[in-house]
Amino acid sequence: MGLEKDKQNDRGEESDIQESGDERDGNMKRNTSETSLYTTEDEDSDGQEHNNKIQLGPQCTLKEHIEKDKDDESLRRWKEQLLGSVDINSVTETLDPEVKILSLSIVTTDRPAIILPIPEDGNPKGLWFTLKEGSHYSLKFSFTVSNNILSGFRYTNTVWKTGIKVDSRKAMLGTFSPQQEPYTYETPEESTPSGFLARGLYSARSKFVDDDNRCYLEINYTFDIRKDWANA
Repeated sequence: MGLEKDKQNDRGEESDIQESGDERDGNMKRNTSETSLYTTEDEDSDGQEHNNKIQLGPQCTLKEHIEKDKDDESLRRWKEQLLGSVDINSVTETLDPEVKILSLSIVTTDRPAIILPIPEDGNPKGLWFTLKEGSHYSLKFSFTVSNNILSGFRYTNTVWKTGIKVDSRKAMLGTFSPQQEPYTYETPEESTPSGFLARGLYSARSKFVDDDNRCYLEINYTFDIRKDWANA
């Protein structure tokens, strides 16, 4: 996940693709833009973004969000659009949203989708999945949001081979209101590298965090690239 061929330029530097998304009928649409990749680890980058984030004031419960600025017609309409059909009486008086990642899968036209089991401790035992060299694939996941508004939700993925970072990317998913129906997201299609040097074992870390740097799921795993897909 997140590994793409021809990632390095002539100076050995890497590129980082950042995506942004909006909600639409329970799903997200994406707009991508390229940014430079810093040589620091993804955790350092996340920490720097968190420190530089503009402070917008004290955090509020969902009910407090609705009561604030209720006399402002434009804000009231914006909140109604954001919250949709949320039943205010059913939400709890809590500041933090509750986010659950329900499913993860690798989607490709070459074979049926690979369903990835999500371990409770976030650390799959052994090899988590296998990718075919030169194949095209995307990552699809679903999640639910409850209790409060989820702001600045993003997905990050970092890949290493033999201890060297070979890929890092972030996907900014957006802001989501609580609802019973799960949201779904599918990453843009990627291509695995091919050739003798590309094959082998990789380690990776995927994280789902919000703009307060709360981590809702962190997965540390290994995968490999082979000449062909593993048996379904």
